[in-house]
Amino acid sequence: MDTTFARYDMGTAAEEELKGLGTGFQVIRRTVPGVKDLPVACKRLIEEESCDLAMALGMLGPHAVDKQTALVADLGLQGVQLATNTPILGVFVYEEEAKDEDELAWLAARRTREHARNAYNMLFRPETLRQNAGTGQREGFDDVGPLETTSGKLS
Repeated sequence: MDTTFARYDMGTAAEEELKGLGTGFQVIRRTVPGVKDLPVACKRLIEEESCDLAMALGMLGPHAVDKQTALVADLGLQGVQLATNTPILGVFVYEEEAKDEDELAWLAARRTREHARNAYNMLFRPETLRQNAGTGQREGFDDVGPLETTSGKLS
């Protein structure tokens, strides 16, 4: 599920990544105007198309209202997950995250593709996610790595 508001074709990036990971699944793609339209569209995919997982892809501008819009959309996506008992991976990119348009395009592509791999792993290779638990994985920019304790003991 992607949006026309986005300045990068995140839907195609997700499709390409998923198709390179394996077979035995179908990608159903829908496009909506903006991120606030994603929750209902995802709900329709889950209920009417029997999707086992949805990806909600969106790009937001650099203004305060864009952060509010993202929060509204994310709360809607959370509600749909709870109502349908189906995971939705929210993949949002904010224009202010990048120093220029080249980096913004790179970030949108990388974050989308990494989340597509997460979606695939959630459905077909959950052990891969378990192996990466606590390793500080980040989608988009570099991973931050795990926290290390000096004594190995918790207080």
